[in-house]
Amino acid sequence: MPAKSAALTGGKKVKGRKRHIITDIMGNMLTVKVHAANIHDTMSGCHVYQSAKNKYPDIEGACGDEGYKGTFVDFVKTKYQNRVDISEKIKPKQWEILPKRWIVERTFSWMNNSRRLSKDYEITVESEEAFVMISHLHTLLRRLAKSA
Repeated sequence: MPAKSAALTGGKKVKGRKRHIITDIMGNMLTVKVHAANIHDTMSGCHVYQSAKNKYPDIEGACGDEGYKGTFVDFVKTKYQNRVDISEKIKPKQWEILPKRWIVERTFSWMNNSRRLSKDYEITVESEEAFVMISHLHTLLRRLAKSA
């Protein structure tokens, strides 16, 4: 079985909450965690990565943006002995696509097409996580219907 790598980022489009997702290299969502916005990305990244490793133990590495430097990188390296690639900040006036990071940003963009996720309609984080997964499932089903 080919090695899997994971990419994650915190989506900050909803007031008061952050969404962290882990995708495979094709943009298919593996894990989602929603939490209050007052928890730092490095700490919540540890929780979402641990959840992904429990479901998919063959994940061999991760990549993320600079918000995951520090605690997250140390956690993944010490607990799982996996590699973490942190993408550098884009220099001013020099915009470019960062290939692995773009996969996660594209997945967030697909999720933002769902009206239910456009605002903070959900009371519990569990229901929001469920609607994120439903939204992603809807995206996958549309792709499947187009290819058939």
